Amino acid sequence: MTRRIGILLYSDFQLLDAAGVTAAFEIAGDFGRAPYETMPLSHHGGLVRSSSGMAIETVPLATVGAFDTLVVVGGEGHKQAMTCPELQAFLRYQASTARRICSVCTGAFLLAAAGLLDGRRVTTHWQQAEILKVQFPEVRVSSDAIHIHDGPVWTSAGISAGIDMALALVTEDLGADIGRRTAQQMVVFYHRPGGQSQFSALLEMGSTQERFADLLGWIRSNLNQRLTVDILASQVGMSTRNFSRSFLAAVGMSPARAVERLRVEAARERVERSTLPIETIAVITGFHDPERMRRAFLREFQQPPQAMRRNANTTH
Repeated sequence: MTRRIGILLYSDFQLLDAAGVTAAFEIAGDFGRAPYETMPLSHHGGLVRSSSGMAIETVPLATVGAFDTLVVVGGEGHKQAMTCPELQAFLRYQASTARRICSVCTGAFLLAAAGLLDGRRVTTHWQQAEILKVQFPEVRVSSDAIHIHDGPVWTSAGISAGIDMALALVTEDLGADIGRRTAQQMVVFYHRPGGQSQFSALLEMGSTQERFADLLGWIRSNLNQRLTVDILASQVGMSTRNFSRSFLAAVGMSPARAVERLRVEAARERVERSTLPIETIAVITGFHDPERMRRAFLREFQQPPQAMRRNANTTH
């Protein structure tokens, strides 16, 4: 049985969003006994230009039939695409007929605009997560997950995370052996370690001053240690008073806040993606006291670690 995979494109889409997913299905189909047929789609068909300038030949929506899986890619053009009534109608129809409907990166905005994500837990690129929350308050947005499976809807984070999602889809269809062999052929992780926070936290707190940028990386590698202001100041060879003032100006938050932010995101990765006891996670991420970690989770995520673990177990 051949599985038809529709890849929905629009002007100024992200090329890797489409290419990565397509390659994963192609390679998996070669390994498996049930091949995939991928079909690039667009509103009017013909050549559709990506944000890089490269274009892909597409089939017009009016001429396509049913799909096993529909994947909506992201890209700079998502803002205009999400306002297109014809695209919204197409997505709603496919959601009622396809076995799965998926998004890569900001493709989630198109699904949300079509009303397909209300009440569901989803993800998108970490830089766009807050915007998605504000524009669509009925959607439960996770800014850290690489990909999320909630019923027939799959969403993934930025760009290369579409490959992670496609591997998970392949595993669901053809089994773990084909999924692993596909990942090996593509020279990518079968299960990527960690969540988006391993990238987002340090990038959000980035500094143009090299010593503070290096310090943030050092902090994340030493979260289980005592990280007082005195210790951090000593690490960069500054007085405590000058360090606190300079760090705030360069990074945009106090040293204590930066340390807690990195600790809570490292803890979240382990809470959602491991079976380690909460008490152990509190120790290895530097909180030491589970109650202290719980309060930090409530400040950052508005829910305790135990609730986040339950949610992760039910939606991944």
